[in-house]
Amino acid sequence: MTILNTIRTRRTIKAFKPDPIPEYELNTWLEAASYAPNHRMNEPWDLLFIGPETRAALNHKTDFGGAPLLIGVLSKPAATPMARDENIMAVSCYIQNFMLAAHEAGAGVFWSSLGASALGHKALGVPEEQDVVAILAVGYPEEVPAVKPRTPITDSITHLP
Repeated sequence: MTILNTIRTRRTIKAFKPDPIPEYELNTWLEAASYAPNHRMNEPWDLLFIGPETRAALNHKTDFGGAPLLIGVLSKPAATPMARDENIMAVSCYIQNFMLAAHEAGAGVFWSSLGASALGHKALGVPEEQDVVAILAVGYPEEVPAVKPRTPITDSITHLP
């Protein structure tokens, strides 16, 4: 699969098969994701593997589509607001890399922002001052949604003098 094809065919998966992800594959995707751009090579991501008790405490409306694996993705705290923003941007790139690697291997991901809520912070045991960028539901898709139309990119371009 070419990178352009991988990007264009990746979908948000909302229903998963119960089949587990082999640890070797998962670790391969997690490591590949770490090649995301990050300021000063600070690698600001921390990962939480979410177990059944924490998953129940999160009380997600669809139980994350029945995904066999949940991963909380945190951004490390920073000394300044700009450094915080840089960390969150790098963590978002990390997540996108992970999603593309998983998709290329036939798996799928649902990115939930539930972790950013007060409930999410409490359930995950994350202090309020630390950012939870995502809870990723990971597994093999039960179904893959059809592509949704995109706005032509030319509608988003502004040329500055």
